[in-house]
Amino acid sequence: MNLTSSARPRRLIDVGSKLGEGAFWDAERAIVWFVDIKQHRLWHYDPATGSNAMAEAPEQIGWALPADNGLLLCGLKDGLYTFDPAHQRFEKLMDVPGEPVGNRLNDACTDPWGRVWFGSMDDSESQASGRFYVFERGEIRPAGPSGISITNGPAVSAAGDRIYFTDTLGQKIMVAPLTVSGVGEARLFADTGALHPNAYPDGPVVDAEDHVWTGLYLGSRVARFSPDGDVVAEVEFEARDITKMCLGGADFRTAFVTTATKNLEEGEFPQFPHAGSLLAFDSPVAGFAQARAKLG
Repeated sequence: MNLTSSARPRRLIDVGSKLGEGAFWDAERAIVWFVDIKQHRLWHYDPATGSNAMAEAPEQIGWALPADNGLLLCGLKDGLYTFDPAHQRFEKLMDVPGEPVGNRLNDACTDPWGRVWFGSMDDSESQASGRFYVFERGEIRPAGPSGISITNGPAVSAAGDRIYFTDTLGQKIMVAPLTVSGVGEARLFADTGALHPNAYPDGPVVDAEDHVWTGLYLGSRVARFSPDGDVVAEVEFEARDITKMCLGGADFRTAFVTTATKNLEEGEFPQFPHAGSLLAFDSPVAGFAQARAKLG
């Protein structure tokens, strides 16, 4: 099923992102947070009013998740930070132990218990030095696959029983069982290279029907997979490099989508007029409220 005609993707704001990422619906504030990694920018957008604002991060910023005490927990190149929206202030919280100096943090999610799952990657996108971690009770520990050049996700199901990990250059999405006690062994969920050989799976998100949506970098689309890993829908965009999607809005049926321009040549921009923008479409299925990150 192709949802292009019914979904009608639209541009919300053109922010000229080099590497837009990390779309996350903040249900309490009723806004979308997203980042531009390469330009060190943390954005938020209010769909009710159209208002938006940007804060400058001290380093490359991969993600920002609503956390305790009105703060956000953010993944920057050199570790975890908090961001205080009221005072527009970033503060270093901790390093990620053992991370190579050439790595940075890339994508993240929360689970129903408020744990934060995130990945690291080689900033040059060549060395297989990335791995996944969990942040729990103020501590970071490795959890999930390792030896990956570009990690994306994770994404967790509404029930908290499944977690998805993406190996972008390997064109694979993996799934593992998840409980309050931890994560099990990951197995292959979907080989996106078999679907679109020249596109790469980027940020995933799970909807209320336990289907997985993923942006397809170089693919001009998002794809929706059934719980069994079969493609059941796609939405195409006027942007080539689709990075991350989240489901939000009052009924959790608005899909907010981030895009990138860093790999576009100057002559390619007219072909992709929505590149670098925050996009949206009306989803046929709802998402669900994500838990706030627990800082301690």
